[in-house]
Amino acid sequence: MKNKIFILFVLIVSSSIGFAQNKNNLFDFDFAQFAYDSTSNYLELYYTVYQNKLTQISTDSGNFVEANLKISIIDTSTNKAVVNKEWLLNYPVNTLDSSKNEDLIGQLLFLLPSGTYHCNVELVDKLKTQNKKSFTDKIHVHPFYEDKLTLSDIELASRIIPNSTNQNSIFYKNTFEITPAPTEVFGMNLPVLFYYYEIYDLQKNDKAINYKLDNVVYNSNGKVLFNKSIELNNNIPSRAEVGLVKINKYPTGSYVLQVSIQDSVNKISHSTLKKFFVFNPGVVDSDMIVQKNSGLISTAFGTMTDEECDDLFKKCTYIATTTEVNQFKKINNLEGKREFLYQFWKKRDEDASSPESVNYQTYLKRIAESNNKFGSFKKQGWQTDRGRVLMMYGEPSEIDRYPNQQDTKPYEIWHYNDIEGGVVFIFADLTGFSDYQLISSTKRGEIQDDNWQARISTN
Repeated sequence: MKNKIFILFVLIVSSSIGFAQNKNNLFDFDFAQFAYDSTSNYLELYYTVYQNKLTQISTDSGNFVEANLKISIIDTSTNKAVVNKEWLLNYPVNTLDSSKNEDLIGQLLFLLPSGTYHCNVELVDKLKTQNKKSFTDKIHVHPFYEDKLTLSDIELASRIIPNSTNQNSIFYKNTFEITPAPTEVFGMNLPVLFYYYEIYDLQKNDKAINYKLDNVVYNSNGKVLFNKSIELNNNIPSRAEVGLVKINKYPTGSYVLQVSIQDSVNKISHSTLKKFFVFNPGVVDSDMIVQKNSGLISTAFGTMTDEECDDLFKKCTYIATTTEVNQFKKINNLEGKREFLYQFWKKRDEDASSPESVNYQTYLKRIAESNNKFGSFKKQGWQTDRGRVLMMYGEPSEIDRYPNQQDTKPYEIWHYNDIEGGVVFIFADLTGFSDYQLISSTKRGEIQDDNWQARISTN
């Protein structure tokens, strides 16, 4: 499987969206994952190149710009490059009317097996090599097809054409032609945000099951600005969904699009998040005028059901105090639960003094990441030891993986260099079912076993 790397490359021209804060860069970059099979995912990389930032090359036949696009993807388990390629981008320039020079939008498609990768994308001006920009991201490939309810990543788009007949377009999938928005910026010149995602493994049996699908947009204060709910059934095992959000009246700032789906019978849920930025200099932020929190009723907590409140707090117990756990148990009405959760997160959002502090949006993202990476047929990812540590402390500085040692069971060592001067968490697959348990840690308050090596020995 490690050799199964498929690459498809295309470069197209798209209309410029003209956001000044992005065009300080040479290009912008984004990515999303979608299901392929039970061992691999498709990884789509999107980028926008701002050709007015490149050095023009003059010839007798006209002017043009050139740049080298370099992509490397390193498998962290072997430290070997599974992708190491370079493309030459060449595009003519209109010197008479620069407004007709459009930004270049490209897409790369990779098929990657399960694993963790370091991805580096770099653009270098061909004529002026010191004019360059690079992006580096850690990408976790956890196959979506696992015979359980899951959601793909969310792809942000500047345009979606339904029932498209242009099946030769690289942006065509599932009857839609989707032009990506790698800048992740919307607003003044792009007043509508389009989005696309896929749903996998709706229960395939004769029993009718209903699902609740929620599409929600929050601002940085947790205020709900958009909420669209859809009822689904299981007559189709997997499906693609698209949507749009009109953001022409959203004030400048950062936002989160969250998609959640819940199985009404088995109470299984899954969610995925995507951040985006709005640039609307002419829109006044009413929250800033009021100079106070918008209050419970206009936040995500103000619309939660009793079941959603219980589920959220269950996932919050990792960071809750004993007093808070006991207080929540005593609340017997919906409004009380909503108010408790609102105050619970308001207190944490306002106190960033601790290096281990986490706000509401970050915690939601960690829940989604835990479910995507560590879930099994027995439990959701947030319920596992690795999920708990990720939710409490965030992404580790580095991970040492030992999946195939001769004399030991599979184990991992997570390093956190910024906590207590540096701590480690050691997880081991003691049962052989890929449920890695925490067996020792140097973090205060966590389990510590100086003889952990003996527990994982197979001799």
